[in-house]
Amino acid sequence: MAATFQQFDPPSSASSDSDRCEDDRVFSSDIACDEDNDVIDMYAVPQSPPPPSPRPPSTGSQKSPRSRRQRTTSLSQSTKKTCTESILRSHTRTIYTAGRPPWYDSTGQQVEPFVIGICGGSASGKTTVAEKIIESLDVPWVTLLSMDSFYKVLNEKQHDLAAINEYNFDHPDAFDFELLAETLQRLKEGKKVEVPIYNFVTHSRESRTKTMYGANVIIFEGILTFYNAEVLRMLDMKLFVDTDADVRLARRLRRDISQRGRDLEGVLKQYCNMVKPAFLHYIAPSMVHADIIVPRGGDNTVAIELIVHHVHTQLQKRGFKLREKLAHSYIGQPLPDSLHLLPSTPQICGLHTLIRNKETPRDEFIFYSKRLIRLVIEYALSLLPFKEVIVETPQGVLYEGKRCASEKICGVSILRAGETMEQAVCDVCKDIRIGKILIQTNFDTGEPELYYLRLPKDIKDYKVVLMDATVATGAAAMMAIRVLLDHEVLEENIMVVSLLMAESGVHSIAYAFPNVQIVTSALDKEINEKFYVLPGIGNFGDRYFGTEPSEEC
Repeated sequence: MAATFQQFDPPSSASSDSDRCEDDRVFSSDIACDEDNDVIDMYAVPQSPPPPSPRPPSTGSQKSPRSRRQRTTSLSQSTKKTCTESILRSHTRTIYTAGRPPWYDSTGQQVEPFVIGICGGSASGKTTVAEKIIESLDVPWVTLLSMDSFYKVLNEKQHDLAAINEYNFDHPDAFDFELLAETLQRLKEGKKVEVPIYNFVTHSRESRTKTMYGANVIIFEGILTFYNAEVLRMLDMKLFVDTDADVRLARRLRRDISQRGRDLEGVLKQYCNMVKPAFLHYIAPSMVHADIIVPRGGDNTVAIELIVHHVHTQLQKRGFKLREKLAHSYIGQPLPDSLHLLPSTPQICGLHTLIRNKETPRDEFIFYSKRLIRLVIEYALSLLPFKEVIVETPQGVLYEGKRCASEKICGVSILRAGETMEQAVCDVCKDIRIGKILIQTNFDTGEPELYYLRLPKDIKDYKVVLMDATVATGAAAMMAIRVLLDHEVLEENIMVVSLLMAESGVHSIAYAFPNVQIVTSALDKEINEKFYVLPGIGNFGDRYFGTEPSEEC
């Protein structure tokens, strides 16, 4: 029984206004449209004239309209149900949306994902094979990219040809390979991309786009997956789905008539004049590039099991385990120069005594935490560059003073504990913009996972104050920093600010990102097996928000 995908696209709250934030809902694998594409063998010489190019004489091109971005949902494998919306159902399990696990190693460097390319004729079952692989992999993050998203924008004459089934959508000239290669490369680098959404009824790109991230495994499927040399070099495993021509024709008739509103005569005309010749001249010869040929598509369970086993072996070699390694690294190393510790005074020590005491009532814990947060934020801002200025006092006397040289400062909180620091930074920085990143620990793997982010669109131009109440191993802070770097924020423009840090967390951040400034009010030496700082504060978020489990529980 083949798994079935259900699309889940909540409306975007992103805005094109410069003073709004960009809202990216991040999940584990993005699904493009289910359409088959062609593959061409660049080195094969056809024995008969190739099918015609879809390009008529040029009459000018049309640009795809730029629109607000859309939140997207992805495929995920997780034992913890984090969303009530089912994305993938099968006879064995249901896969739910989940957060994005680390895409980098303990040094903060991006770990290259494993990229699978799936090629085959139109309606050969490429998407079904991809779904079966995703279902069997049992990994938390897989991205599925379809070649169908990269059809070129048609001009007026090409639209007229498409309306009468005389535009060749199966020819290489129908695809934007330049955008495709650029998108796949950014996904390999773990960066965010905006993937076009193609409408096969109107033969045009929709105004909205699909936001996608790279993942531990990237699956790219299409009829011309092996055509472009640059794309071919990015593929770690190349699969060719070999399905009988009669089966492919029957599937195509059913799909185009029922889903795309086309008539029988038009589908047959397109198949005979364009689809079949394109398969013979471009797709079938490209089988020579395949590492594995999969006869019968998704019904070939033996082939899929072999593919999944190989992918697991490759993922184990790469390794994405992070937190435990961070907890036991850099022990005994001298503290980095990038660490700035709030000067210890009797007042600071007194505030720490109050918030560390487990007997402190919640209302007092909140009150004294806010005082300490304000002090550490003030201290952090004093480390920003200042320039000398001369102003005139009300008495008409000149005063030589200083003014912050950074006009653009943005606060970003790591939810949820980091949110407790937002008010303090807003109190001391007038009209400061605030971004949010939600990172939670997966209880099964112990690794941090990215669930949600909301950042200003032009955050790359800002000095960023990254806020979290406590830092133990530094795993969550490293993930947040990687998100900022992926949004083109300069490393030297990031400052991590926290009430309390463990030495291991400081070393983890400083080693991975030596130009990031680290600011805290206290430094503890140890963390326990549950990754809590010792002597520590406990779970700051639970104590602050009153969500601590009761003794009965």
